Amino acid sequence: MNNDTSTIAKIALSILLFPTYFQEEFMAFAWAASDPIWAMSLKRVFLLLPVLTFILGAWATIPTVLSIIFRHNRKEYTLSLFATWWDLGKSIAYFWAGLANFFFYLVVYLLGMIKMLVLGVMAVLQTILLMPFRLLGTAGKKVTGSSIPLIAVFLTIFWVLIEATIFTYVTTPLVLDTLSNITGETIDVTLMRVALFTFLFFIVLGSYAVLSTFIDSIKEKNISQIIGIAAIEIIVLLVEVLFLYREFVDALIPWFAMYAEDFQIGIFGILAISTFVWFGIRSLSWFLFASYGTPTIMAIIQGKSISSEKGKEPSKASRKLSAQIFDTDEYMNGIKENIDWVQEKGDELIAAFMLPPLQLVASAINFCTLLVAGKHMFELPLTDMESLTNTGGVKTGEEKKVELSSGKTANAN
Repeated sequence: MNNDTSTIAKIALSILLFPTYFQEEFMAFAWAASDPIWAMSLKRVFLLLPVLTFILGAWATIPTVLSIIFRHNRKEYTLSLFATWWDLGKSIAYFWAGLANFFFYLVVYLLGMIKMLVLGVMAVLQTILLMPFRLLGTAGKKVTGSSIPLIAVFLTIFWVLIEATIFTYVTTPLVLDTLSNITGETIDVTLMRVALFTFLFFIVLGSYAVLSTFIDSIKEKNISQIIGIAAIEIIVLLVEVLFLYREFVDALIPWFAMYAEDFQIGIFGILAISTFVWFGIRSLSWFLFASYGTPTIMAIIQGKSISSEKGKEPSKASRKLSAQIFDTDEYMNGIKENIDWVQEKGDELIAAFMLPPLQLVASAINFCTLLVAGKHMFELPLTDMESLTNTGGVKTGEEKKVELSSGKTANAN
């Protein structure tokens, strides 16, 4: 009799502890410590977590089956236990499919990153190589399409610089001699030329400004203003002829004397030649470019709006040319699109990496919650990461019946 009792006890313990018969072999096979490195890596990736979940489910099933005796809804509880094992099988299948999906996403992501880097490097190199041509083309469009006479402004300033440079070298000896006689000291030539050049630059530019104002007064037929500016223009003419152009003509007299016998010229002849030279240079430069460039320069100095015609604003295209030189908007939009793509694909890659193992983790948790609470926490399989937030549990049949009856009662009321 005692032998029969012990045999029955051994059989009962064997049934209750049935996972001990296979868990060691399963773990050894999934861990694969003695296999080659490639086989060990594959088994640990594809088999280790499913084996651990299966063993956990087997151990959790033992107290779950024993608790059926004390459950009031035994039939539904038993069906939930079978459903848990069915969910475990689906979770293992989704785990393997999810790993394949993750590797697919990883390859696509890496290829996309390589493509983006290659195209980015090519775009940078293309931008660097084509930047001079783009700058020249944009500058040409800006000059030819702008309502502001940029060429005339440039030529006016360039001509003023030429005149100031010539007169600086011509009048430097006279200025040095005059200042040395006044101060009795030797003055540095370089310093004097810099100061004299700056002074002459504004003198020449001012003469064009007076001439521009004089022309505007004639167009407006303002007699009083014409007389006043004419007097100022005569003074400007006398100053430039006496102190600038006279020195220029004096510098040419030795050249005239070299090719003419008994060449003599008086002070009035020098002043007459200087006046004709001033009038010729001013006329040619004024009608060629200064008549368009000088008003623009004066408007810049006075802080007024710049336009080639009164009441006409610069075109919309000309206002955007500065932004188009470096194609800033285009490159910034491209960078934003690449960042959005990286963020989107990164989220997909992370979801594809985390979802497969979470299938098995959720299945293991369902075994535990079934034992403790009598229902599942997660509804398997998990389709996306948002499914993890639905942790309210899967309702049992009894709970559904209660909800249904309460809904009918509410509708009847």
